[in-house]
Amino acid sequence: MKRREFLRGAAAGVLGGLGMTLAACAGAPAAPPAGGGAAAEPTAPQAQAPAQGSSLPAVEWRMGTSWPVSLDTIYGGATVLAERVGELSGGMFKITTFPAGELFPGLEVVQNVQQGTVESGHTALYYYVGLNPAWAFATSLPFGLTAQQQNAWLYHGGGNEALNKLANNFNVTVFPAGNTGSQMGGWWRKEVNSIADVQGIKLRIPGLGAEVWKRLGVVTQTLPGGEIFQALSTGAVDAAEWVGPYDDLKLGLPDATNFYYTPGWWEPGPSLHAVVNNDAWGKLPVEYQRYFAVAAWESNLNMLAKYDALNQDALSQILSGGKIQLKVFSNEILAAAQKAAFELFDENAGKSPEFKEIYGPWKEFRTKIYKWHQTNEFPFANFAYSNAV
Repeated sequence: MKRREFLRGAAAGVLGGLGMTLAACAGAPAAPPAGGGAAAEPTAPQAQAPAQGSSLPAVEWRMGTSWPVSLDTIYGGATVLAERVGELSGGMFKITTFPAGELFPGLEVVQNVQQGTVESGHTALYYYVGLNPAWAFATSLPFGLTAQQQNAWLYHGGGNEALNKLANNFNVTVFPAGNTGSQMGGWWRKEVNSIADVQGIKLRIPGLGAEVWKRLGVVTQTLPGGEIFQALSTGAVDAAEWVGPYDDLKLGLPDATNFYYTPGWWEPGPSLHAVVNNDAWGKLPVEYQRYFAVAAWESNLNMLAKYDALNQDALSQILSGGKIQLKVFSNEILAAAQKAAFELFDENAGKSPEFKEIYGPWKEFRTKIYKWHQTNEFPFANFAYSNAV
């Protein structure tokens, strides 16, 4: 069997198995595939399957991203998706990816996809809480869900449907297409052991995590990944968080300061998303919509697996010289941050109907899955991680 035929068959099989899950990905109803079964058809109603035996058209899309190309893992969320779409379509559906700044600033992906500047993008949707605070749910909330729990919520807890209801207000559809796993607490120019220690510190951090830190007395700003080293090394910021050891090493952050903190309580399992212009999506043949959906699914799983495989080696390299001190945020800081976070969530629910609509079911899901993992996974991890042989 030729590779292209195999990939197409594999895509059909995966889509059939995913069923309602991929429908949730695109916020669309499921429809049976040509081969039978209950596959999802991520969606625009005007997209019609081509007549049997007809050839599919050549389609070229551009995908703008929020990432520098040097970060192969997070930028890889876009490239893995684009390459798989090309393979599944036999080269007929081509997506060209662009790093942050090449087509437009890295923090303006949603706006440019919405306007049709490009057909698609790859970004962290919490960059856009200024447009609507409910976008934070798409990526991560402070003291929220781990990567495993986030995927459970997105695919089987109503998350994708809720997010695409929000996304429709921006003329876009969003697909989970990456997750970094639990992030680190970032790079600090001095030790911070108490709330008093963080007063007035200038910290690079996006999303609702920034709002929580502000309530603790921190001055925050959002910068694209490619600008963090310069800002930290020159003192334009006193601290900065990005992702974790593998990416932080590539950005040169260990050369900028000495204190490396954990955990990144504001991003326990952040998702990245592919964002698609609804008008462009509606013009795609149904086959191409399916290829895009399954490629986003693969990208989502691949990124998390790759980060988990690479981060410990990178951390060992960072700590090997003895210069970097690995620190853990104190219980005082963690407790104050958690209290401030849920006060913020309640306030946002009172101000934003979209935030309120997602927040109630999300919080119920969080309570339920926390109880399950406390019952099952936590006892194992608590013993095994402390008694590794």
